[in-house]
Amino acid sequence: MIRRSVGLVPLLLAASAGPVFAQSHAGHGAAANAVQTAVQLPAGCVRRGAPTADPSRVGTPGAPVCPTGAVPERAPASADPHAGHDMSTMRQTAPASAMPAGHDMSTMGQMPPGHDMSAMAMPPDVPTSADNPGRPPEMPLPPGATSGPAHAADTLFDPAEMAAAREQLRVENGDVRTTAVIIDQLEASFGDGEEGYALDAQGWTGGDINRFWWKSEVEGDFDGEVEEAEIQALYSRAFRPFFDFQTGLRQTYRPEGDRTDLVVGVQGLAPYWFEVDAAAFLSNKGELTARAEAEYDQRITNRWIVQPRAEVVLSAEDIPELRIGSGLTSLQIGARLRYEFHKEFAPYVGLEWTKSFGNTADFLEADGRSSEDTRLVVGIRTWF
Repeated sequence: MIRRSVGLVPLLLAASAGPVFAQSHAGHGAAANAVQTAVQLPAGCVRRGAPTADPSRVGTPGAPVCPTGAVPERAPASADPHAGHDMSTMRQTAPASAMPAGHDMSTMGQMPPGHDMSAMAMPPDVPTSADNPGRPPEMPLPPGATSGPAHAADTLFDPAEMAAAREQLRVENGDVRTTAVIIDQLEASFGDGEEGYALDAQGWTGGDINRFWWKSEVEGDFDGEVEEAEIQALYSRAFRPFFDFQTGLRQTYRPEGDRTDLVVGVQGLAPYWFEVDAAAFLSNKGELTARAEAEYDQRITNRWIVQPRAEVVLSAEDIPELRIGSGLTSLQIGARLRYEFHKEFAPYVGLEWTKSFGNTADFLEADGRSSEDTRLVVGIRTWF
């Protein structure tokens, strides 16, 4: 009986102590939860097991680093799926270049209003002097652009001062006056035992449309007198972008006799860059002659240039006094090779062949001179 009582004592003590141990353990768990709740979590972190917790984001780029017991919060559904991703190594697409107005990009996605690609195959609408039907049509001016006074500034400022300002603007931008002097040939010639010289110069002063033009030619022998000299004073007016109409007077000096001629001609730049000068001369004695020249600058390098040249002289009648026959009087063909030290200064060397025809050749042979001549020429070309 005593042994049984002693054996039940531990059981009775354990039974009485159980509620105490249970209450102590529960107290420790509640304290832990209180401590965890008291600790403030970083932004973007929530307690593990929370409804918005997303453990799959742990360790991913852009996800916050959370303490033990916390995980990143679930990203909102509208957030950028590439948030936190480094796109620096991705190839960037170059921005689309601006398109001219009037282009339609309807087949390439939504474009701002006013873009029309229907004329994509047409050339750009660049104003030129040519009337090119391939250019797209230009839109007419808005009505407001042509309404109101012709010079609106006159309503705010003194009209006389504004008129003077407009005239000055026209002079500086639309009525530019230039002056030039070109010595095309200043040379010595050698051939058939004779040495001679020649000068061919011209120049102008004026604007783009109207100019005063002068021309001068001199030929002679070093051991003799001047064979021929002439000076022209011309009014020149542009009738094409590259051609001028010229008229004026020419005074010619020859040992056989002097002449004063009325001059009518054209001068300009023909297609393929041929420089052309043609004129008809009516003398004070009623003699009609004509002369045409053409030359071309063939550039070999930036400094070496070959200039072929041809000249034809015609006469409507025989002029025995001047030793000129009717028809084709003479033909002169030559070529000069020059080196441009500067654009304004270039020495040259060349060959020139001259042939007289018809009665002109007969007149020369009767005077003991040859109707055909070949000469070596050396000279300079300059302009300023």
